[in-house]
Formats: sequence, C-alpha cells, structure tokens
Amino acid sequence: MSEAERKVWRRLPAGAAEAIAGLSGSQLQTLLLAVARDRAGRVRPADLVRRWRQDRFVRPAAADPRAVSRAEARLWELLPPDVYGTQLSPVVPLGTVTAVAPLSQNRIVTATRPVEVLSDPTNALAIEAAARRDTSDEVHVAAAHQVLRAQVFGPGLGSHFRLFALVSSARDTGSGRTEARLLARHLAYWRQVLAPLARARVRYTIFDSPVLRERIAELASPLLVEEPERDRGRGYYTGAALRITAGDVELGDGGFTTWTAQMRADAKERCLISCVSVDRLQSLAMPSSATVSQR
Repeated sequence: MSEAERKVWRRLPAGAAEAIAGLSGSQLQTLLLAVARDRAGRVRPADLVRRWRQDRFVRPAAADPRAVSRAEARLWELLPPDVYGTQLSPVVPLGTVTAVAPLSQNRIVTATRPVEVLSDPTNALAIEAAARRDTSDEVHVAAAHQVLRAQVFGPGLGSHFRLFALVSSARDTGSGRTEARLLARHLAYWRQVLAPLARARVRYTIFDSPVLRERIAELASPLLVEEPERDRGRGYYTGAALRITAGDVELGDGGFTTWTAQMRADAKERCLISCVSVDRLQSLAMPSSATVSQR
C-alpha cells in the first residue's frame, strides 16, 4: 500500500477497508455510483471552466482536427480490404491492459462501473482478434481511437491523443514462419503509409529469438533497420519489438505479444501489434487521401 493510500484509509473509520472489500461487485458499484452522484451534485458551472483550464485529462488536444482527419483518412484508404476495421468503444473491460501486460492499473483511467477508459487500441483489438479466431484461421483488425492515459508525459505532451493500430493473430506453424508472415503484412502496410516521409524506418529489436532474427532477415525490407541495443519493451513484447520513426520523430511502436495466447489459453497463438500516432503523422505534412487516390 502506498503512503497516499494509507493517508486515505486513516481518514476513514476503523474497519472501513474490510467492509468495502467484503462488498459484492454490484454492491461496490452501487456505492461508487452514489459517491459519484453526490460529488457531481456539488459541482457548479464555474467549477467546470476551472477544471477545463487545469485538468490535463479534459483539455482539448493541441493537434488540428482537420489535419488529423485527413491523415487518418489516408491510413484507412491504404488499409488492405481483408483487414477488418473496428469502431472501438470509448471504454473496455476493467483489467484489459493489466490482465495481459506487465503494467500498473494506475496508468489507466478507471471508471466507476467495471470498465476503464481505452488507453491503447491494440489491447482492445487483441480481444476482438481473439474472439474472431473462433471462426477464422487468421485475423487482421484495425482501429483509430482517441486514447486517454493517466501517466504524465512531460511538457508539451497531452494525456489524450489519436492512435491508428493494427493487430494480427494466427496459430503458429513452426520455425517462425507465422511471425514472419504477419510481420510482412504489417511492413507492407507501413511501407505505403511512410513512403512520403524522409528517413522513415521500422526499427526492430530481437529479444532472445534466433529463429525470428533469421526470418526477419529473409524479409530483406529496406524499411527494416535492426536496433540491437534497445531494451525497452522487453517483457511487454516477446520475440521482437518494433519502433516506427521518421528521422528523429518517433511515430509508433509495436511487436509480438502473448495477448491472444493468454486470452485463448493456447500457447500456439501468435499476435503482432503495431500502431502510430495520427497526431504526429499529420504534423509531418502527410498527403491527403484525395492525393493518394489520384496516383
């Protein structure tokens, strides 16, 4: 228990923690809804303006929505027709991130009901892919979403931003062939997206998988650049991690995960995720979808 948590519990009557812990899920939800209702009842219109100015969670993003919309339209335009486009809900089941990834729930904005605000479309798409694998041998899904994250990113960076994500899932056929096939699909897409950008690269790092290194080398893509010194993402990604860049600008991230394997309780499941920041893409003067269609 953190010191902040201990301070809160010290303000409550003895036995409060045990009593709350003993509530059923529906009883706890009723309690939290009542607390939220009472707190909302004390809010005045002037409070809304103050919070709008001060609260990083609610302040509008700095990116021009017209430019973001044009960049996003191009991303959809280039997407292969066999990739299922998904309109994700603003919320996902509670534990969507922490149930499959080594991250803290403190980084997620948790709601009063048993849901959390979507913080990464790849997690939600992995659930969609796991469900679709019931009827398909190989699944590819995509989504664009305005995500909200609780951690502080630093000066000039907002707590919410727009991501465009791809997730692919299939059953392993051995010798890294499935991973190579999924990676080739993602690379083909990102190659088209990044074509107008100078010095665009997909940098990859192998985590203890010689077989996967061989398969990636066989792809021989000019977009691929190995980044052997990277250690960030180890434990979150398995086999290989990706980093999408254009010069000094980091556009996105990705890699292989165990998420669909965990969800389907099948160690043979393979899952590749990759995503880019639409906000950063548009800032690099990406062409519109109309320009693409005229080529």
